[in-house]
Amino acid sequence: MKQGKRVIISGGGTGGHIFPAIAIANALKRIAPDTEILFVGAKNRMEMEKVPAAGYQIMGLDIQGFQRKSLLKNIFLPFKMLKSIYDSVSIIRKFKPDVAIGVGGYASGPLLYAAGKMNVPYLIQEQNSYAGITNTYLGKNAKQICVAFEGMNQFFPADKIKLTGNPIRKDSVAIAHKRTDAFEYFGLSADKKTILVLGGSLGAGTLNKCMLAGLYEIINANVQLIWQTGPSYYAEIIRSLPKNHQCIKVYEFLNRMDFAYAAADMIISRAGAGTIAELCAVGKPTILVPSPNVAEDHQTKNAKALVERKATFLITDSDAEKKLVKAALNLIIDTQKGTDLGQNMTKMTLLDADEVIANEILKIANEWS
Repeated sequence: MKQGKRVIISGGGTGGHIFPAIAIANALKRIAPDTEILFVGAKNRMEMEKVPAAGYQIMGLDIQGFQRKSLLKNIFLPFKMLKSIYDSVSIIRKFKPDVAIGVGGYASGPLLYAAGKMNVPYLIQEQNSYAGITNTYLGKNAKQICVAFEGMNQFFPADKIKLTGNPIRKDSVAIAHKRTDAFEYFGLSADKKTILVLGGSLGAGTLNKCMLAGLYEIINANVQLIWQTGPSYYAEIIRSLPKNHQCIKVYEFLNRMDFAYAAADMIISRAGAGTIAELCAVGKPTILVPSPNVAEDHQTKNAKALVERKATFLITDSDAEKKLVKAALNLIIDTQKGTDLGQNMTKMTLLDADEVIANEILKIANEWS
């Protein structure tokens, strides 16, 4: 009997890296059910919970990202990096993968570096429109680089690039004929306009601050709000809500993204690559507020790639407190502008990224194993 291929998928840190990685793993299992998959993530990050919940084994590296707000916290980073490379070598020797995949996040760099040194072929799934230093360096020896935006040959060898889009949670964007059920699920009125606020899996302090400051303006405009705060902000926001807030629905984390997208008339969001991929599939008018606290400011570059195609509005983090709520309420009234933005967003959709990437992974595994 032919033995299935062995695949390591590395990365994580946020939902934007984890959910695409799981989508790729699921596609691999659909196409080649005998594939053996091992995830490698960062200890104490959310992948250590989300990946096992999805049915996959994961091992953790003691690694962190560069801390821009406190340089002192970076003292042990070189030692953690070296140890993570050493641990990655050990993991690779034990698991004996046919191919390794990097989806971004803290664990991806050490694992792919070790794989390259051990002659294990690897594929990079670059989610952003602007590649970081680590992926740019690792891209030189990658067998394939799957990208979500055009023009990535400024970072990677052109002959290794394949435009695939970012994998998305297809159940999250399956919103057809769900609007009535969505309003019932959230306990909202189908006769009112609805704003959806997404701060990413960890939440966004700026967006939360803006929504709190503009709550009465939103309520007075007869507009409803579905608000994903992130776990760190949830309790404080609940305490701060006005007593009469039936039209304001606040969640730590949204478990039914399909209902959230279905109910929304417009969306306010950070500009993570995974979220953008879902927003393109949903095709709702959107205002993006890129996080300034990410490597190489890649969220701003992601958002600008959509602005260039007239698919979204961009408001900077520093301008959000003054402009965001007013801009959202104006957009929800201007239905023609909203329709145009949504249609241009939809034109950027690549729905089968997970299966395209999975087939590239299996192709590499078959050629090099």
